[in-house]
Amino acid sequence: MRFNRPNPVLGSAILFWAALMSGCSEEVVPEKYQPTDAHDAYRHALQQAGLSESALGRDWMQAAEDAIGQPTRVEAPFQEVLYIDPAAAFAVGYRFPVQHGQKIEVSARLEGSSAGRLFIDLFRVVEDSAPLHVASAPEGDPGLEFEPRRDGEYVVRLQSELLRGGQLTAMIVNKASLEFPVAGHSVHSIQSGFGAPRDGGRRRHHGVDIFASRHTAVLAPSRAYVSHVGERGRGGRVVWLRDIKRSLSLYFAHLQTQSVQQGEWVEPGDQIGTVGNSGNARTTPPHLHFGIYMRGRGPLDPESFIRQPRLKPSAITASLELLGEWSRSVIRDAPVYQTPDRSAETVLMVGRHTPMRILGGTAGYYRVSLPDGTAGFVRSRYVEAASRPVGSRRLSADQALLSHPVAGASSKGKLAPGLELQVLGSFQSYDWVQAPGGNTGWLAP
Repeated sequence: MRFNRPNPVLGSAILFWAALMSGCSEEVVPEKYQPTDAHDAYRHALQQAGLSESALGRDWMQAAEDAIGQPTRVEAPFQEVLYIDPAAAFAVGYRFPVQHGQKIEVSARLEGSSAGRLFIDLFRVVEDSAPLHVASAPEGDPGLEFEPRRDGEYVVRLQSELLRGGQLTAMIVNKASLEFPVAGHSVHSIQSGFGAPRDGGRRRHHGVDIFASRHTAVLAPSRAYVSHVGERGRGGRVVWLRDIKRSLSLYFAHLQTQSVQQGEWVEPGDQIGTVGNSGNARTTPPHLHFGIYMRGRGPLDPESFIRQPRLKPSAITASLELLGEWSRSVIRDAPVYQTPDRSAETVLMVGRHTPMRILGGTAGYYRVSLPDGTAGFVRSRYVEAASRPVGSRRLSADQALLSHPVAGASSKGKLAPGLELQVLGSFQSYDWVQAPGGNTGWLAP
């Protein structure tokens, strides 16, 4: 009798599938990683490459957390130009309030020979919880814009990738989310505001009254659907628009004429009627009653949607030539503020000739870092370049040129006795000096 020899390949396959089926209940197939945004994808790439455990990688992760947890409080419109050192991990956070009805635009531009990608991420501040990530700029996009559905505080984080740097210009601008509904007019034409008493206090005014000449054009404030055109009660001739994007119903009353029909779509600036005094406004001068309603919240104050705030940030008067450079204070008691505002809390006072590295400039302030790492803002007129010495010091014995003004700092080299050094500043009894050849460092007291 002839026997066929077993097929070793087939046998291995059978054993493999037998083992697989017997343990199928224990098999775990990892889900494919899906990044939530460009910043998250970059963080994951660092982890996959093993770089997240390097010193620079850990610094990058920590900088990302600090930018959210310890942001600089600002008010829009705001602008700052910052220096990003390619050799160090960089991230900056700005915290600012936003009112429902406003539109915030964040833009950022990184320039320089070593400029790389810049990640722009937005977070909503949540009480007693970590900030909630709500938006990110698409990779390659220089900014983002958003409109909140309620009043709140937000943080925007700007972070560059590792080993990339240059000059970063960041800007936060606040705008009205809706265009003004009466041609040639502004909020200065509002003579009766939201919540004003009506009928002897029995009801409240659920809108604003914008006074203008009869037949002045009434304009669509946004792209919207014409949901109703008619004449009814107190409102007289009315038009209702439905802003789908913002989930708002827009109400226009006391019109003289109506220029649209139900079912139409209108674009911002399209005429929908003219100002009049129909309805219960017959005894008053012509005006538009403009109301905004949101399902589940009722009437909203329209003024926050149509008031155009200041769009241009304060000019930067601080010299940007000092960005990235070590400079020093010029007065005896220079306040270092928590934010770039004289009314802000003072972090500390520094003495004359205190060295500080210039990290950014906004309006009339410098963002600075002191030799011990303390950060804050100093008025630019209290700072000068450290290009010339403020004194000299002759060594009487061998002494180490230190990297930092602290006990136990690493030595940058030994200095011989009799050597005369140029003193550029001082900090906590340590002298900041320049040795022959241009090398700078610190001398212990």
